[in-house]
Parts: sequence; C-alpha cells; structure tokens
Amino acid sequence: MSYDNACKYLAEKYPQAFVRWLLGTAPPTVRVLKAELNVEPIHADSILFLKIGQQILHIEFQTLPKSTTPLPLRMLDYKVRLKRQYGCQVIQVVIFLKKTTSPLAFQNEYRDETTIHKYRVIRLWEEDSTPFLENQALLPLAPLTKSDVPEDLVAEVAQKVNEIEDEEEKRSISSCTSILAGLRFKEDLVRSLFREEIMKESVIYQSILKEGIQQGMQQGMQQGLQQGLQQGMQEGLQRGMQRGVKQLVMMLLNSSFGTLESRLMTKIDSLSVQQLKDLAAALLNFTSVEDLDAWLGYPQ
Repeated sequence: MSYDNACKYLAEKYPQAFVRWLLGTAPPTVRVLKAELNVEPIHADSILFLKIGQQILHIEFQTLPKSTTPLPLRMLDYKVRLKRQYGCQVIQVVIFLKKTTSPLAFQNEYRDETTIHKYRVIRLWEEDSTPFLENQALLPLAPLTKSDVPEDLVAEVAQKVNEIEDEEEKRSISSCTSILAGLRFKEDLVRSLFREEIMKESVIYQSILKEGIQQGMQQGMQQGLQQGLQQGMQEGLQRGMQRGVKQLVMMLLNSSFGTLESRLMTKIDSLSVQQLKDLAAALLNFTSVEDLDAWLGYPQ
C-alpha cells in the first residue's frame, strides 16, 4: 500500500508534470477527481483521475499485475463509467512499477466477441531515466527506470534529491523516492542513500505511518472481535449444554424423589456438564434420595 500512496501523492501534488510526461502537453489547469464513481463505487489508492479541459486522464499504478478483476476488464469498466458520468474523452494509462514477465504487463487491450478496448501501458523498467532525472516531480520514479548499472542510477537520484533547496519539498521527494526504490533495491542500500530522519518529517511518510497504524488498529479490532465472538459462542454453547443437561437431571430427580433439599440443589448447581451427564446415568440405579446424597458427596 505504501507504493500506491507514494505514487498517488506525487500525481496529486504534481498533476501538470504527470500530464506533460504522459500526454506531452502543458495544460494551464488540471483538476484531480475523486477516485470514486457514482455507479457501484470503486475505491483504490493506486488510481487517479485528472480532468484536463474536456479530457480525463486515468492513471493506474500497478505493482503486481494480477487482481481479483482482470486488469483489461477493469480498464474497460472504468472507461465506460467515466464516459457515462463525465461525457468526455478518457485516456487511460497503466504504469507498471516493478519488473515482471507476466503477460498482463504486456497486454494493452480488452477483447471479447464484440468488444475491443485499448489503453496505454508503461513499463518503467523499459523507460529512459533521463526525463525522470530532469524532472523533480518524477524523480522518485527514476530508480525504477532503465539502467545498465542500477546502483549508480539510484545513487544519482539520491544526489539530486539532496540538491533540492526547499526543505519540505526535499522531505517529500526523499520519502517517495526511498519508498519506490524499495521495489528494486535492498533496504540497506536505500537506507544508506536516503536519510531516515528527513523522511520521517515528510507529509507522505506521516500519511503512510498514520494509515499503517489505522490498518493495524482495525485489523487488531477485527481479530479481537472474531476471537471474542468465537470465545463467546463456545462459552454460550457450554452454558447452554450445562443448562439443558441440568434441566433433564432435575426433571428425573423431581419425578423420582419430589422436591429436593436446598443443600442438594446447591451441590447440583456446582456440577460441570460432564458431572451432570454422569449423574443422569447414575440416578437410574438410585432407589432413594440417600443414594443421591451419597453420590453428590463423591462426584464421579
């Protein structure tokens, strides 16, 4: 989820830069639309919709190509919904972040018996790194681009991040870069190039941390609720069985010996389910209440 958040944060903060990269135009205004559609709402942190005049740029960031709904069908679904809701041209781009050999990363259309829908696919590991190194907004994606010596590339990216003069900007770009670099490089290398104390002060880092805490709390509450329900059901079943067996035993005892003394009732109340079952079996051989009294003095 942190990779999705980093990409979404960058595209929302620098929408013009992403539009110039993906469409080759420099629009005066870009409006970020909510990642939600009115009909059967879809929520996804890795998806962004940018409104550019009479166009919508639908960007989807992908780490893993597989999903519950196949990617090509999902792109068609989004296209139809966006077209119906906004009535304008929709341009779709899927950006694969992590190198993969999955056929889905090389597929750019949905096709069935009557429908063909095309969308654009970008595989970052095939992209020239130069445009990313020259654009501060795209700099965090640079470690994932093409390079003969990837370690030299990420070191160059780190150097460019350190050269950012605005401290708040540096913190945000550094956090996003270190997060995305983790898709390709080992943690030790990333930590050695990007100062953790700077990243921790960034908005995106705090956002991811907050989301992680919230998810952890939610999962903890759900697990606690499930465990509580399970334990409650078990305890409830145990009490129900005990009550049922006790009622059966008392019916048999009252039928045989009439109303019992309170001291005998107290002893019967303290018996477990198994002891009540044993008593039910034993009382078939009782001839008097004294037999019951003796049995309760030495429960089986």
